[in-house]
Amino acid sequence: MYLQFAWRYFKAKKSANAINIIAWVTVGVIAFATCCQVLVLSVFNGFEGLVKSLYASFYTDIKIIPAKGKTIILTPQQLTQIKQQSFVQNFSLIAEEKALLQNSDGDESQTVISLKGVDDNYGSVSGVAAKTSQGKFNTGTVDEPGIVLGAGIQYAANVSLSAAYKTDHLTVIVPKKNSGSDDPLQSLSEGNLEPTGVFTIQQDFDSKYAITNIGFVKQQMGLDSNEYTAVELKLNNTVSIDIAKEKLTALMGNNYTVQTLYQQNMSLYNTMKLERWFIFAVFTLILIVSAFTMISALTMLVLEKQKDISVLQSMGASRSAILKIFLSEGLLLGGIGAAIGIAMATILCLAQLKFKLIKMGGGSFLIDYYPVKLIAGDFLLVTVTAAVIAFIASWFPARKAAGQAFELR
Repeated sequence: MYLQFAWRYFKAKKSANAINIIAWVTVGVIAFATCCQVLVLSVFNGFEGLVKSLYASFYTDIKIIPAKGKTIILTPQQLTQIKQQSFVQNFSLIAEEKALLQNSDGDESQTVISLKGVDDNYGSVSGVAAKTSQGKFNTGTVDEPGIVLGAGIQYAANVSLSAAYKTDHLTVIVPKKNSGSDDPLQSLSEGNLEPTGVFTIQQDFDSKYAITNIGFVKQQMGLDSNEYTAVELKLNNTVSIDIAKEKLTALMGNNYTVQTLYQQNMSLYNTMKLERWFIFAVFTLILIVSAFTMISALTMLVLEKQKDISVLQSMGASRSAILKIFLSEGLLLGGIGAAIGIAMATILCLAQLKFKLIKMGGGSFLIDYYPVKLIAGDFLLVTVTAAVIAFIASWFPARKAAGQAFELR
C-alpha cells in the first residue's frame, strides 16, 4: 500500500516542475554511481582472476618451508607420510638460493637471480613448464645441468637460444651453506649450466627466477642428502586448501611452516583487496552526494503534498503510515536509479566479454582488453549500499511529513 502511494506521487504532475527535475536528477546520479560501482568491481574481478591464474602457474597449492633458518630436513619417512595423505596429488622437493648468473659468451653480462632447483615431479606440481615460450623445459642432470630462465633474466643476461647464436653455457656463483674458511672466495661455489628454455609468466617471476635440477643446486650449496629449502604440493579436490593446511601442520610439527597459495602472496592479494574497496568507496561517495538531491526532492514533495497529508490524517492515517509512505518514495527513487545503473553495467560487461570493446594501452603481451567478471555478490553489495543510502536520505523528509500538524481547510 505504501509503495502504491509512493508510485502515484512519483508519477503525478507537480505544481512546480523543479520537483520532477530534481527527482530525475537524483535517479540519474544514483544510476551513474551504481553503474560505475558494478563496472569497477567487475573489472577488478577480471584482473584479480587473471593475476591469480598467473601466480598459480608458478606458486603451488601448498608450500612447506622451515619455521626458522633457510633449510629443512625431510626424512624418507616424512616424505612417505606426506605422499600418503589422501588430498595430496603430488609434491616436488625444492632447493633454492640467490645466485649470480654470468654469460661467459659475448659481453660477459651478469644478473642476480633466484636459482631454484626442482626434481622430476615439478612439471606435474607447477604450471611453469606449460609457460615455456622458447626452447623446452629441461633441467638436465647433476653432471649436465640445464637451466630454464625467466624472460626478464634472458634479456638481462643476453642469453640466446637461437640455433645460429646459441649461448654455449652460463655460469652461476652460489653461496655455500656452511663454510668454515676465512677466505670469502672459499664460501662460494661456481658451476656451468646449459640454457635450455625460457618461460614467460609475469614480470615478478620472469625477472627473478631461473630453474634447474635439484641435485645440481644441492651440490653447489653443500646440502645434505635429506636437506632442502622447501617442498611444494599440488592438492586434489577432496578437501579444501585450509583443511589440508591444518592436517599438514599437525603432521609436520612446529619446525615447519605450511603456507597456502594465498599466504605465499599475501601482500599482493591484500593490496588488490585494498584497491578494490578504495575504488568502491569513491563511488559510494557519489551515492552519498546524490542523497542530498534526494533530500531536496523529497522535502519539496512534502511541501507539495501538505493537503494530501492532511486528507490522509483525516481518514485515520497514523504518523507511522505517513512516515512509511515518504520512506517508500525515497526507496523508490533509489530503487529505480539502482535498477537502471545495474542494468546498464550488466549490458556493458556482457558486451565487453563478447566483443572486447575497450582495449588496454601499452600492448600487453597477455591480453589487450580489459577483463571483466560478473559476480552475484557484487550486485547484492551495490543494491544494499544504494538502499541504505536512500533510506537514510529519505528519513529526514519523511519525519517532517509525519510530524505535520493536522490542518484541513
